[in-house]
Amino acid sequence: MRVEQAARVTGVTPRPPPKYEKTEWPLSIVFVSSEVTPWSKTGGLADVCGSLPRELVKRGHRVMVVSPYYQRGTKEDKYFEGAFDTCSNASVGCFGAAHEVGFMHQIHDGVDFVFVKHDCYERPGGIYADAMGNAWDDNQFRYTLLSHAACEAPLKINFEGKGTYGDEVVFVANDWHAGLVPLVVASKYRQYWNTYHNARTITVIHNILHQGSEPATTFPNLGIPDDWYWCLEYQYPEHMRAHELDLGLVVNILKGAVATSDRVLTVSEGYAEEICTPLGGKGLEGILTERKHRLDGVVNGIDLDEWNPANDPHCEFPYDVSNLAGKLMNKRALQRELGFDVRDDVPLLGFIGRLDWQKGPDLIRDSIAEMMNEDVQLVMLGSGIGELEGFMQWAEATYNDKFRGWVGFNVPVAHRITAGCDILLMPSRFEPCGLNQLYAMRYGTLPIAHATGGLNDTITRHNPFALDDPEVAVAAAIASDEGEDGNREMADLGPGTGWLFDSMDTWSFMYCVSNACKLFRENPRMWRAMQIQAMSQDLSWYHAALKWEKIFEWSKIDPPHCEIKQEHHHHY
Repeated sequence: MRVEQAARVTGVTPRPPPKYEKTEWPLSIVFVSSEVTPWSKTGGLADVCGSLPRELVKRGHRVMVVSPYYQRGTKEDKYFEGAFDTCSNASVGCFGAAHEVGFMHQIHDGVDFVFVKHDCYERPGGIYADAMGNAWDDNQFRYTLLSHAACEAPLKINFEGKGTYGDEVVFVANDWHAGLVPLVVASKYRQYWNTYHNARTITVIHNILHQGSEPATTFPNLGIPDDWYWCLEYQYPEHMRAHELDLGLVVNILKGAVATSDRVLTVSEGYAEEICTPLGGKGLEGILTERKHRLDGVVNGIDLDEWNPANDPHCEFPYDVSNLAGKLMNKRALQRELGFDVRDDVPLLGFIGRLDWQKGPDLIRDSIAEMMNEDVQLVMLGSGIGELEGFMQWAEATYNDKFRGWVGFNVPVAHRITAGCDILLMPSRFEPCGLNQLYAMRYGTLPIAHATGGLNDTITRHNPFALDDPEVAVAAAIASDEGEDGNREMADLGPGTGWLFDSMDTWSFMYCVSNACKLFRENPRMWRAMQIQAMSQDLSWYHAALKWEKIFEWSKIDPPHCEIKQEHHHHY
């Protein structure tokens, strides 16, 4: 069988893991985040703050991560058991009082994980919301407290004889929850307490939808001097106001972070461009455009130990880029698990993600009749909007021999879908970075995605004129990894790693699906070459960490954006 022949030994040697060389310019870096893996997690933010600091430590930097000491009555609470009390406390002035916080400390892979201890982080329910999904009423207080406490940690905590971090640190404030850090550093520590003059602040935007906006009357609660109100002030446009008397005035913490940070970073170059537009900026496009000369994008890496087809504990058959036979065996196993006909020649498509407007499963719903007319099999894994969960149940009943829907989320099943499918569907309307396409390419599963944000940055469009030579595919992958420093001509000669559609409509989506399925059936050598290029990329955090280092260095070279205080009041 042609498909089975194409799945045999490729003759390609897997790329060796990166060699860690110590940096010549070690820094003291402080990440501030509302969540961090494995102690607390709701999404990709936790993975970044759990994985990236470890890579930076391997490079020779001293790294601290500051996050709340959550006690929520969940299985994640056990991870905090290894943290011990530093016996250092801080008094935080906000919300009209002085609030005492403690600091717990745990060393993990050389990283100082510091957890801010206060009663407001100890309650059953979710990190940001109760069990019913309603946001906690005091979230502004909880994360104002976190930001102030994080500014105290480098000055107060003596780390087991290594001393304090001191005031020459680089703060990395993640999303609005840590967005007051740049503002506190500039408005209080530099202006009144004569410290942190050599510190730098970087705001990282993982998702601009969440901005930390509250009524303007809450400004006095934030513990910020009155003359800095201008950088937090934001006015909603008329169509977003509740009634005619509503002026739409709020304090917007993310806006304040962008206005006062030394640099701003997002999780892909494409997303950095998108958030400077009216469609992608969600009201902050004005100030982001003004700061564009200090705005960068770096794609996240993935944990190559957790996502490794050569030894994935959730998959029955191991494989790597040198021998793809195990992938075919995993496909057969998944077909049996799902109750499909076991056929090598039928494209097996998968979708993994939240069932909501952002992730675009409604595009699959609207295309389902046309898709099921093709000789394909489709499995969807996810939960979310009830209407879309109902669609999955209806589709399974209607197309029982071709469609399976799994409502919920299951890590082992997600790994088996990633390993067993031929194609992963990612029709996201917007995607700051995206991780599923990186996992898929690591496993030789080719993505079909909307050309937005990180999807557009990480997926190389299929080149139908490319050679189906494995060596060309590997060379193209290496050249792509090297970016502007690489051989762009070589990168363009590769077969690509997937398909991208530019318009969110069923015609554009199905055009890619049909082309991909046609290539799968008719040109297994080209398909294999695409798999080789996808699997030969460097998707590691090491690769991402080197780019982050450049951002840190640039921030230290430039003078502080807010040395004492900004005299110019801007309105956006």
